[in-house]
Amino acid sequence: MQNGRQAREEEQVGREPRSLQGKVVAITGAARGIGRATAQALAREGARIAIGDLDADLAEEAAAALPAEAIGVGLDVTDRDSFAAFIAQAEERLGPIDVLINNAGIMPLGRFWEESDDVAHKIIDINVHGVLYGMKLVIPGMLRRGSGHIVNIASQAGKAGIPGGATYSASKHAVVGVSEAVRGELRDTGIEITCVMPVVVNTELGSGLVPSRGVKPVEPQDVAQAIVGALKRPRFDVHVPRSAGAIQVVASLLPRAGREALARAVRADKVLAEADPEKRAEYEQRARRDVRGTKSEGDPARRS
Repeated sequence: MQNGRQAREEEQVGREPRSLQGKVVAITGAARGIGRATAQALAREGARIAIGDLDADLAEEAAAALPAEAIGVGLDVTDRDSFAAFIAQAEERLGPIDVLINNAGIMPLGRFWEESDDVAHKIIDINVHGVLYGMKLVIPGMLRRGSGHIVNIASQAGKAGIPGGATYSASKHAVVGVSEAVRGELRDTGIEITCVMPVVVNTELGSGLVPSRGVKPVEPQDVAQAIVGALKRPRFDVHVPRSAGAIQVVASLLPRAGREALARAVRADKVLAEADPEKRAEYEQRARRDVRGTKSEGDPARRS
């Protein structure tokens, strides 16, 4: 017997896709990478885009390059006031937020016991609190209007602990968990929640990682198209590529020893733990810069 959620999601597949024409979409960390690719894909669908990024100049540049009405705004997702100001500007200039895409994130790598507390705080502040702030800020307005869609960018690391990125894995587990819980709280309100879980993506954040067997890295445009698809036909679980979801299903049926053996067989345990430090040097330096000090404008560590 299929559960109610499965039935609703399968029913959506048979319906006409929702139009994104004129929808107001706010995207965090969208000056490059997954966020920028998503902004471009949604602009082609006729959406109006608000790009938020720590680098305000790059955000404005990205917005100006879109073939649709768009704005670029400086945004620090770890600062609730900054996030509130971003939402306020987007709504003042474009209209009420129909879609929020929580995309900003960082992934400094290394052995857990060697990770500084400052780096751990930064990962949690950006990857978790940045998502919580965004959701809390847009949900009240969506409830008043009886509609809305929140897309949280997690990772396959949100479904399994990946060696070499323990705190990152913890942060993405948190994103998956809060997305599932809030989805339940918003049942029958007209507000949709989607959780996107890509494998390694060819962005600066994913530089130097070890490919796993059977699952090649994907492009930012692949993730963007998956997000567009989920907005047109709402569903919660979005694996990129879809085959990664099938692997997760198989793994969930195995006992602990079997899951760990499968992870070793596909080299999932090597993806982060044996990343090339030279290829990641620039990203890692920026991701760790001023971790508890003055925020550095242009820090791509806050963009997926």
